[in-house]
Amino acid sequence: MRAKKNFLLVKNQRIEQNERLSEKAKARLGKSKADNTLKAYCADWSDFSDWCRYHGERDLPARPETIVNYLNDLADDAKANTVARRVTAISENHMAAGYTGKNNPAKDALVRTAMEAIRREKGTFQQGKAPILMETLYVLADCFGDDIISLRDRALIFLGFAGAFRRSELVAIQVEHLTFTTQGLVILVPQSKSDQLGRGTEIAVPYAPDPEVCAVRAVRAWLQAADIHTGPLFRPFTRSHTLRDSQLTDKSVALIVKKYAALAGFNPASFAGHSLRRGFATSAAQHDVDALTIMRQTRHHSEKMVHRYIEQGNIFKENPLNKMYKK
Repeated sequence: MRAKKNFLLVKNQRIEQNERLSEKAKARLGKSKADNTLKAYCADWSDFSDWCRYHGERDLPARPETIVNYLNDLADDAKANTVARRVTAISENHMAAGYTGKNNPAKDALVRTAMEAIRREKGTFQQGKAPILMETLYVLADCFGDDIISLRDRALIFLGFAGAFRRSELVAIQVEHLTFTTQGLVILVPQSKSDQLGRGTEIAVPYAPDPEVCAVRAVRAWLQAADIHTGPLFRPFTRSHTLRDSQLTDKSVALIVKKYAALAGFNPASFAGHSLRRGFATSAAQHDVDALTIMRQTRHHSEKMVHRYIEQGNIFKENPLNKMYKK
């Protein structure tokens, strides 16, 4: 991550030069935000800073008017949610520089009003990737071979769906995190996007009645074939199909999902790594699973997104035309 000198969320000089802080405290303070969040904020701040330089404006501290003008230029081509994230990045970097409360220009009423206008004009609906539903798993099951790469990919896709895992959670699973029981598989998730404090949670995946789409059996088959006993569960291969010791990248999850979507005859561009997690929630809603039960598996802390999945899952099921057609 190549950050500009005035991007203070990384190696903040106010922290680094504070003689009252121990080195251990400084190191821990530097981990207050997830790496992916920092990368996104870094890119957002870089864009704002470049815009300011081009227009002869100061970026830190910025004037509220500068931020509003930048947002309106950005809104010509970007979605409302992207614009809102830029505001957050600008705000976070100002806070890191010591501009808090009323001194933070990104918190100014003028910026809030600008964002309200942009949301009203552009809307906030986001077209997500297509979900891999329960019935989709059966279609994908016919696309796997008997080779070791197919065994890995089958386990990754089936477990990703059954555990409603985020890409980062899925590739971070270690063999030590797995506990096989007579009922199925329990996976420890030490830390995740919704658990930044690392309290940890356990996800239960029962045996599926149909072995063809059973995540537990797929994981067992992969472990046995790869002879893995410790370390990352999902690993890359060399060009000669030798298994590496490192874990897959989260981007690899999307590539694997797209690969089998294409083999199954779907448009791979419509699918991504999130299709597994979204597919679980949508399928659960279609099978009348209540929101709180879905949230226990997906680890969502807010019902807002889960209810969106439920609405998508029931878009045909609760359609008034179904009753009208029966008349």
